[in-house]
Amino acid sequence: MANEQHISSQVSKIKKLRKQDIPAEQMLEGVFKGDKAYLAKAITLIESSNPEHFEKANSLIEQCLAKSNDSVRIGITGVPGVGKSSFIEVFGKTLTQLGKKVAVLAVDPTSTLSKGSILGDKTRMQGLSKDPNAFIRPSPSGESLGGVAQKTRESIILCEAAGYDIILVETVGVGQSETMVHSMVDFFLLLKLSGAGDELQGIKRGIMEMADAIAINKSDGGNLEKAKLAEVEFSRALHLYPPKENGWTPKVLRCSAVEQTGIVEIWEMIENFVYQGKKSGHFESNRKNQNKNWFIQTVDERLKQYFHQKQSFKKVQEEMLKAVEEHKISPFYAAKKLLENITGELK
Repeated sequence: MANEQHISSQVSKIKKLRKQDIPAEQMLEGVFKGDKAYLAKAITLIESSNPEHFEKANSLIEQCLAKSNDSVRIGITGVPGVGKSSFIEVFGKTLTQLGKKVAVLAVDPTSTLSKGSILGDKTRMQGLSKDPNAFIRPSPSGESLGGVAQKTRESIILCEAAGYDIILVETVGVGQSETMVHSMVDFFLLLKLSGAGDELQGIKRGIMEMADAIAINKSDGGNLEKAKLAEVEFSRALHLYPPKENGWTPKVLRCSAVEQTGIVEIWEMIENFVYQGKKSGHFESNRKNQNKNWFIQTVDERLKQYFHQKQSFKKVQEEMLKAVEEHKISPFYAAKKLLENITGELK
């Protein structure tokens, strides 16, 4: 009862803050105190596409970066239907029972027509959302690469500043490149199904190469024997990939979100991975690479925004689009001419 009252109070506070223009200092103080309402407001600010919010959001991120946090960032991916949300809910609750504070950045697919979320954020992870030591932030993926919201990196920093020591990033897993989420986490977990057919299992073989572990979900009931066979098959398949730079040998485990089996074993494996990485120095070097990738991808994003906001770019783009449509010029050469035109302005 007390827990439900706490949730109701937080929801009311979030709704109230949503309509207010909160000073950066007040917002930062709320985030540092671990206040979920202020954390939600801060994430909304950094997700804003309004140019007026950029400086305030940047100031917030800069100050949060300075706040040290011994966190673990875990990326979780898998095809639709593999049970990512169910797994994350059980995994998250297991972690909070172990005394951890867990933040879940769950990226919902976005309709290219309506621009709205497809799966419906509020229908998922209802149990975990009531946990006082858990914070769930569903965000529509928009047009960002790999189904990862463009501001996910900044959201991770804010969650860590708010005291969350385990950050779970759920990707859409609909066949887009998952390299972006791989570049922002410490551990990359791939969820698989047994007996799902080669069409699903074979999707994006490159993801298997990136995975630090494969968890065969729904290993229960009639699926148990199939899961055991899949465990052997995936273990053999992983041996065909080149060894990882950090010396880690990817593991294959079985789990069931329904029966809540194999969940603790997965966390123990991740703890072992982190321990080995910190001991060898790879964990820290990987974090440095994450920051480099963050910088490069942000530059790409800002350049794209810059050009698309220029009226001269829009004018030439329309001309090139018409020429391409009428087969007067190839798309490749049209792009070359467009960029030459714009970069010529910058000289």
